[in-house]
Amino acid sequence: MIQDVDIPIERAPEFLDFFLREIGILPVWVCPFRAPDPAAAWTLFPTRPGTLYVNFGFWDVVRAAEAHPAGHFNRLIERKVRELGGIKSLYSESYFPRDEFAETYGGAAYEALKARYDPAGLLPDLYEKCVLRR
Repeated sequence: MIQDVDIPIERAPEFLDFFLREIGILPVWVCPFRAPDPAAAWTLFPTRPGTLYVNFGFWDVVRAAEAHPAGHFNRLIERKVRELGGIKSLYSESYFPRDEFAETYGGAAYEALKARYDPAGLLPDLYEKCVLRR
């Protein structure tokens, strides 16, 4: 499990409670940051302009007494992060269904960029790279 997630500060205690209860990895990196102003917003990694977020980083193996399918704990985190209005960095493994991924990571804007710069579809799209690992 290697993750970084960004949670609006007002929901950060709820995420940390969930994380410690359901995932249990320690230590946890906790670092506040402010989302950029609207003029510098990141279309494909949307955060609310001017909002204070808390970045939680955790890097370890989840040890569980029972067997779980691949990605089980990652998926728990992805669901909770979306529920709390946060966003997950995409450098790590992701397990989103395609529609959730598009809703979260600027699907329409990404599709427009992809159509403009790869009109023949020669390269994998962002979902294929980040979730399907192609």
